[in-house]
Amino acid sequence: MNNVPVFIDLAVPHQTVELRVFLKSLGAEISEENAESGLSTDLKNIIEASKFCWNLNNDAEVEMVFNGIISLLLVVPVQEAESVVLLFCEKVGKLPEGDSRAALRIRMLCNLFYGLEESASLRYVVLCSMVRLAGQNNLLNMVPIDLDKIKKWIALWKISAAKIQVLYRALHDALIACNMREIATKVMIELLGTYTVENASQARDDAHKCIVTCLGDPNTFLMDHLLSLKPVKFLEGELIHDLLTIFVSGKLSQYMQFYKNNTDFITSLGPSHQENMRKMRLLTFMQMCENHKEMDFGLIQDELMLEKDQVEEFIIDVLKTKTVRARIDQIQEKVIVSSTTFRTFNKHHWQVIKQHLVSWQNNLANLDANFKNVQMIQSQVQQN
Repeated sequence: MNNVPVFIDLAVPHQTVELRVFLKSLGAEISEENAESGLSTDLKNIIEASKFCWNLNNDAEVEMVFNGIISLLLVVPVQEAESVVLLFCEKVGKLPEGDSRAALRIRMLCNLFYGLEESASLRYVVLCSMVRLAGQNNLLNMVPIDLDKIKKWIALWKISAAKIQVLYRALHDALIACNMREIATKVMIELLGTYTVENASQARDDAHKCIVTCLGDPNTFLMDHLLSLKPVKFLEGELIHDLLTIFVSGKLSQYMQFYKNNTDFITSLGPSHQENMRKMRLLTFMQMCENHKEMDFGLIQDELMLEKDQVEEFIIDVLKTKTVRARIDQIQEKVIVSSTTFRTFNKHHWQVIKQHLVSWQNNLANLDANFKNVQMIQSQVQQN
């Protein structure tokens, strides 16, 4: 590492000169003299020439050079910084064919990201680049993907809705690529929430992608909230909206008819027909549990289109999801339901909750009155 200069301890003009000289020694076509127009021009020249650093065999040497560039990026005047940071992210954040050092590139982007002030809006540019590169190389463990933290940063950055949408799309695509569908679903719902009534019609692709993500996530069962999202409402009348409606409140038999009529459409979406059937069986069973506290195996077999020897195994799989609490009576071949998750939550369900709360309130009042009576009796006994 002795042949690699250390730039950090030098004054800024000397750092840029040393970087220029070093890059030229690697074969870059770059002047050894600083540009008259100032630091941002120097950095653009240096970043363009930085591709020659990747010819170095030692990752520590490569990282040292780029950390020198990052130290200079952090002192560029704010009004000039965006174009320079964009160029850095473009050069570092794209992995050329045959380059296996994605982790090193992500680490350098992270150094820049965390070097910037937490409230700096340029962090948005760097985060987008980090997320894309990490998603393409299954390295999301190296970048921040916590949605609550990202929402906090977005509030600090005060970036436009369009930029927020770009970030959420990049994050969603990376999560899907790394098979992290549950978080991807939450991100996509956040994305759709950034649209207003005025521009909801522009979100058609995002809304379509959101529905497909939810349908394909094996752990997402409740989807009625999607129907209230403005961009999803603009899809009414289209096949994707009809399919979502079936998954929200329909039965397996309705899905099977839809599949029969639109086989090519289902095939084009991504989730397989078998995966859809599995989820629709579970959703249909949840709905059955809302209306029946006890169900014979025969009823379950008919409604869910199962073979007789598949019923018990299916129920066990449902219980593992914790969407339904029940026990199996193997002797009488029936299921006794304790509770179930509602597929949809409407005015009727609020009324049921209200009735339960009123009942509990009355029971507590009666219990309180009984305690007071007991205390009164005890007091009278003690006085006597």
